[in-house]
Amino acid sequence: MNSYTGQLSDNHYRIGIVVAHFNQLVTERLLQGALGDLKKYGVADERITVAWVPGAMELPRAAKLMSASGKVDGVIALGAVIKGQTDHYTYVCSETANGLSSVSLNGEVPVMFGVLTTDNMEQAINRAGGKGGNKGAECAGGLLEMLGLQSWLAE
Repeated sequence: MNSYTGQLSDNHYRIGIVVAHFNQLVTERLLQGALGDLKKYGVADERITVAWVPGAMELPRAAKLMSASGKVDGVIALGAVIKGQTDHYTYVCSETANGLSSVSLNGEVPVMFGVLTTDNMEQAINRAGGKGGNKGAECAGGLLEMLGLQSWLAE
């Protein structure tokens, strides 16, 4: 049986990060987590590009444009959608997830889904560096692992 796990130590990748301004208290923490882990794994600052968008609904388009630009090898999408008192939450979560999934499956590069979908701000803070870890950091490691696997499969 052959088994392979992508390596996290490669530092030659060009990483794009798209981040939603909406709920910036949370998304800034997600971004810091992603940047911290990318640096931990040896990705140099000049190999990281960060682009801000208004909200979660704009993440798929920004990820698509970044993916197709040829300037990055992989994309991390970071956002936070916090449940309110209307159905808006359901539509934003669904469309954002579907859009990012489509870009990852059909686009030029892998896209990591770092969009928190929580019931309240406390849950979001907990997943953005609190006791629940940091989803941005998880996405950084996950993207490097996927890029390593992709590279290995292309050999």
